[in-house]
Amino acid sequence: MNITQHPELLDRLAASYALGTLRGGARRRFETLAREHAAVRAAALVWQTHWSGLAELQELAQPDAAVWKRIDNLVQADRQAQAMQAARLASQEPALPGAVGPGGWLRSLLLWRGVAAAGALATLVAVVVGVQVNGGLRASSGAQIAELRQQLQAAPQIQYVAVLADDKAAASMLVTFDPKNNQLVLQRVGGFQEGADKSLQLWALPPAGGPRSLGVLGQEKLLNLTAGEADVRQVPALAVSLEPRGGVPSAGGPTGPVLFKGELIQRML
Repeated sequence: MNITQHPELLDRLAASYALGTLRGGARRRFETLAREHAAVRAAALVWQTHWSGLAELQELAQPDAAVWKRIDNLVQADRQAQAMQAARLASQEPALPGAVGPGGWLRSLLLWRGVAAAGALATLVAVVVGVQVNGGLRASSGAQIAELRQQLQAAPQIQYVAVLADDKAAASMLVTFDPKNNQLVLQRVGGFQEGADKSLQLWALPPAGGPRSLGVLGQEKLLNLTAGEADVRQVPALAVSLEPRGGVPSAGGPTGPVLFKGELIQRML
């Protein structure tokens, strides 16, 4: 199945991947698809941006005392098992098959119980975050709920996404467009940094005609540019070139090397 042809499923998988609840073989398959398809990479980066913003609203939480008690009990039981094995060896008492020891069933059982407890705790955290994001927030105060709703209402309605990569296919810049607010948002995700006498310039690459400048970038990690939907509608790709400081006129097109380029995708959700 081509996941890029199922935008709703892709969006759900990307959200789960960014949250950390997509695990095992499913996570590895998603990462493989992300390396092969720009649309999958874009969806994952968009959700990572969403989650990082929402995480700032969460209060720090201390684990319950019972959690630490269970961990201590597991550690003590493991130590006792090792002591019993050492005493048996010292007295040359023959060990029974499957007896308690460094490689015995009890040690394995304790280890897997610890792993299961950690997994259950991680799942609980993921469920709590999921409930909060979907409007549950039962444990939060009314003020926090109101603040979250206000932020969600003010959040950009992203309809266009592009992941611009260098000539080695390494993602270097995430571009999103919100037609509701006429806003292009560019986030640097690579390590490239232009010199003080240079500027990066964003270009739309229409199917016909020459490149059109969409703006000159500053050196910030996150930058907003003003643009209308007509500037990006039916534009198949975007590019970033390295130009003299302040950029160059749009009519002449790029004069410096094109550093990053990527497909512009219109989201269907």
